[in-house]
Amino acid sequence: MNTECYDVVIVGAGAAGLSVALDLAKQKSTNIALISKGPVHEGSTFYAQGGIAAVLDEVNDSIESHIQDTINAGAGLCHQDSVQYTIENGKSAIEWAINHGVKFSTDDETDEYHLTREGGHTHRRVIHAADATGKAISQTLLQQVKQHSNIKLFEHHLAVDLILTPDAKQSQVKQCIGLYLLDTKINHVIEISAKFTVLATGGASKVYLYTSNPDSSTGDGIAMAWRAGCRIANMEFNQFHPTCLYHPEAKSFLVTEALRGEGAKLKLLDGTPFMHKFDEREELAPRDIVAQAIDYEMKRTGSDFVYLDITHKSADFIKEHFPTIYKQCLKFGIDITKEYIPVVPAAHYTCGGIMTDLNGQTDIQNLYAIGETAFTGLHGANRMASNSLLECLVFGRAAAKKITSELTDYNCEPILPPWDDSRVTGSEEGVVVTHNWDELRRFMWNYVGIVRKNNRLLLARHRINLLKREIDDYYRQYLINADLIELRNLVTVAELIINSAMQRKESRGLHYTLDYPYKDDKKFLKDTILTPPP
Repeated sequence: MNTECYDVVIVGAGAAGLSVALDLAKQKSTNIALISKGPVHEGSTFYAQGGIAAVLDEVNDSIESHIQDTINAGAGLCHQDSVQYTIENGKSAIEWAINHGVKFSTDDETDEYHLTREGGHTHRRVIHAADATGKAISQTLLQQVKQHSNIKLFEHHLAVDLILTPDAKQSQVKQCIGLYLLDTKINHVIEISAKFTVLATGGASKVYLYTSNPDSSTGDGIAMAWRAGCRIANMEFNQFHPTCLYHPEAKSFLVTEALRGEGAKLKLLDGTPFMHKFDEREELAPRDIVAQAIDYEMKRTGSDFVYLDITHKSADFIKEHFPTIYKQCLKFGIDITKEYIPVVPAAHYTCGGIMTDLNGQTDIQNLYAIGETAFTGLHGANRMASNSLLECLVFGRAAAKKITSELTDYNCEPILPPWDDSRVTGSEEGVVVTHNWDELRRFMWNYVGIVRKNNRLLLARHRINLLKREIDDYYRQYLINADLIELRNLVTVAELIINSAMQRKESRGLHYTLDYPYKDDKKFLKDTILTPPP
């Protein structure tokens, strides 16, 4: 069978993947494959509500202020070069999005772009499209992608593993030459050859029982890169968004931080505000502080949720600025113009990931990683609100520029080792995958969640070792499907999170442990870097 050959294969069709594709496609001779594991719009970008942080009001705001806010939120672990590079390129990234047709909200009185403020920011600098910014970006950029004849879109294709040069194990320099893809509609694996491969697969929050993320956030890129030999950093820093809608039928619905930016108050079930007890910034404290405060109050009072109150704003204001949340809550019988919103923290963002440079280049030659799957050093120990979409656009464009400059130096490998499933059979034990999937997410939530302890981490590590062996055995014996591949990736990511958390014997940012409740700058003012075995 002839291998399909491309100049660049991009795995993931969110803001990061789409921005790379669009900038690469300007060179008409560049052949691009864009891979989406489900329908092309099904990703975290599509569901992102808040907006993009960038300094657009240079009279009342400054690059220096945005840099300092980001570093403060990151609890000492942000990389200065990455923060500066990202924020200095923020305005041009917004202009790039606007030039591609993204329509952001404007102020009724001035007709200028409306800027809101979110947790950790000292100024209004978050540009948005009402409360559905990610949807606007995703739909607009996708329309642009479909106009390029040199971009081939693969929907319902799940990346299984990266393919390296045959001598990769013996060579000092590993090189990626393609990947295996599972066509999930017919359960068939194909090989794709590429001069360059870009991982833009998003985060891994599906490793937890409760998450704001769509089902696709299973850490695929991180797991594949780890198996291929890339270093992974700071996986202990998992951001829990403080406010997801609490309702038995409201699966993964996030209540944007922009509500708190407009004055919404967190309250106990009896209506008592509580954030003033935890931080002088109250509801506008960084997400780690707010999530820990909610978690503390829920455990102290024995309640399953807390309330978020935006009723001080007029009904017209709420409907205009938060139409998605208003309509979604109304479906569940909650009129947020008159009633409090029941909310609970949920896993939201993976701050760690595949180590890259400022162009998105990983440890493996011709392999790039951008967006939530990457670790650039921007977020440190806690990502500040609305810096994520900014990172996607800035680093997506940087990776495209670097790849374009090197495309002529490499040839596409015409023959790849074929996928071999001749020694496996179909399974009639799907219950094993379902059970292990559920067990993994439950013990990660209970043992490696918002608040951690040594004994819980030890229990988690013991169980992950057993679970990993079970899943590896199952993987070797039976034909693969999407559920098995995602479970295999999740158990890898869970192991990375647990091992990283056990190495950090302090509390910093998103990693809070009762055994070491304070920061220790002498020993742990550094990244947690995991290196794969040879």
